[in-house]
Amino acid sequence: MTEQNAVPLIVLSAARDPVEAINSILRRAGHPVHCTWIPALGDLPDALPQINPELLIDVCGPSDYLKSVVDVRDQVASTVPIIVVAETVDEGSIADAMAAGARDVVSLANPARLAAVMARELRAFRLERALTSTLKSAHDARDQLESVLQRSNDAIVQVQEGIVIDANPAWLELFGITDSLIGQPVMDLFDEASQPALKGALAACLQGRWSDHALKATALLAEGKTTPVEMVLALGEHEGEPSVRLVVPAKGRDERKLVEELSHAVHSDHTTGFLHRRELMEALHARLAAPSPGGKRSIALVKLDGFAAVERDVGATASEDVLTGFASLLKETLYPNEIVGRFGGVKFLALLERGNENDIQAWGKQLLARIQKHVMRIGDRTVALTCTVGLSVVPPSSPKLDSIVADAVEACAKGAKQGGNRVASGRADVDNRVQSYDQVWVKHIKSALMENRFRLAQQPVASLQGDDPQMWDVLVRMIDPQGKEVLPAEFMAAAERNDLLKNIDRWVVGASLSFAAQRRPQCLFVRLSKDTARDATFVDWLDGHIRSTRAEPQRVCFQVTEEVAASFPQVRALADGLRQRGFRFALESFGSGRDPHALIESVPLDFVKVDGALVQSLARDTQLQQRVRTLVEAATQRSIRTIAERVEDANTMAVLWQLGVQYIQGYFVNAPEEVILRAER
Repeated sequence: MTEQNAVPLIVLSAARDPVEAINSILRRAGHPVHCTWIPALGDLPDALPQINPELLIDVCGPSDYLKSVVDVRDQVASTVPIIVVAETVDEGSIADAMAAGARDVVSLANPARLAAVMARELRAFRLERALTSTLKSAHDARDQLESVLQRSNDAIVQVQEGIVIDANPAWLELFGITDSLIGQPVMDLFDEASQPALKGALAACLQGRWSDHALKATALLAEGKTTPVEMVLALGEHEGEPSVRLVVPAKGRDERKLVEELSHAVHSDHTTGFLHRRELMEALHARLAAPSPGGKRSIALVKLDGFAAVERDVGATASEDVLTGFASLLKETLYPNEIVGRFGGVKFLALLERGNENDIQAWGKQLLARIQKHVMRIGDRTVALTCTVGLSVVPPSSPKLDSIVADAVEACAKGAKQGGNRVASGRADVDNRVQSYDQVWVKHIKSALMENRFRLAQQPVASLQGDDPQMWDVLVRMIDPQGKEVLPAEFMAAAERNDLLKNIDRWVVGASLSFAAQRRPQCLFVRLSKDTARDATFVDWLDGHIRSTRAEPQRVCFQVTEEVAASFPQVRALADGLRQRGFRFALESFGSGRDPHALIESVPLDFVKVDGALVQSLARDTQLQQRVRTLVEAATQRSIRTIAERVEDANTMAVLWQLGVQYIQGYFVNAPEEVILRAER
């Protein structure tokens, strides 16, 4: 063994003489070593990782000294064996030292035994290190082999620091590539809109924070073609450095799926791939017959503006390509479970199922911007399009499809008369029955409050940093006399119109405090309506409930919408009062108003929840990504934590991770869970 490869040892000794003696004894015994002298225990924590010794030799100090040495070793380099050097050695001292964590005790007075013990421990240390390394290599190799065997027909590319370092034949075939991809940026293989999500997913995977989520992207193929793909990301290793494998699973022959696809093809419009009108109406009838899982429903009628002029410009045949392109853009804005079909001519009908009415309006505006920004190339011509969107809200109870569609048609016609390229909302015929509708619901709400038939549900808030934050968003449900659950969309509007929101709020707050006292979550987010936000008696009422429930205020975070905070100056005083009592405070729907930056400067906050309407189109909209990034940076500068609302897919999660958002909530994380607590009466 050369001096360069000498065995590194650390000798912890107040004097230098023992260090030289140990070095001499071991070298005479044929063990070239390099002894590093550490005179003080305080230097040991830094020395252990720097020197990476194979033995730590403790020249015996005071009786309690060994325990301190073992504690430092355990914290910094737990596998390094400790040998104690004492003036005298006996069975008792050996037993005591081994009980404290040393491997043996030797004496300079017996050089032969000292050399033998240290040779034994060096050999044991090296064998253990080699075994650990071998087991890890075997485990990694087995995992990679199993992955390859299971996905032998899958398209696989391996990426390191954004560069392709390997690609299997199936990947090259999928992309239509004949040359090697090694050394090329992986982002060059995907369209610009897919890149933010892919960057975020790659970074999260490298840090071990990406599970088996399928990432959707648009691949750029040879000859300028594109194709949608779904990829699985897995952490790998290449030449000792971490890498990420992107896998596009091979599509096996699924007979049942084939039947479904054939059935869809038979019932779909050839040009757009959307449902024919008859099949569309049947699908809408079936969907509206089932209760909404939550949020708002709306029928949207989308009509291309000025299509007759486009048809004259490009011809009847080429105009079908325009419709195909438009349909593709429309489909990209819809969730997979939302129904869409060709209503006739250049009109398309869709059923939207979103979190609230703001989300639906935001969808319409984003669709307009997307269509207007996209320029189609048809032959040697370019075609710019606009469209008009007519919206009709689906009532939560007994929806009548014909009247809802008629309302959307009327709204679209109104928007077209105003020049098109706009979103217009209709007035459904249920508006004429608001008074009688409210009379029924007011009776139900008051009865439910008197009979304690409200319940809480919880929706988890997940961390993008990998830990479990133990945070939940509180939702309210009404239970009807038959024991069936009634969603807020059915009764909250009537409650607001009839000054019952404060009553419901107080029930929710009381039940939430009881839950916080019993289950002790890290954070429970509880909404306050605008009526409670400007209620001067709320904080005094809350003081009494804190005493009766014995809840710890720091476990509850009250939240109001950005709109409420911007509209009512009382919110600042409310936030101050709540935080003085130890509660936390948050804004939801953050970023939806005119000046969110001013709000976070004026209202004391612990959290902001990025508006779900912004989150919905985030994955493919670079301007929206920059807007959210600015909001997140502004909040972070003020030590305000950020949560993204209504996250629905892995691509959005990946972009949020890259933008620095800390937490997410929505159906992608988890649907609201079952009722968690019944309030005490």
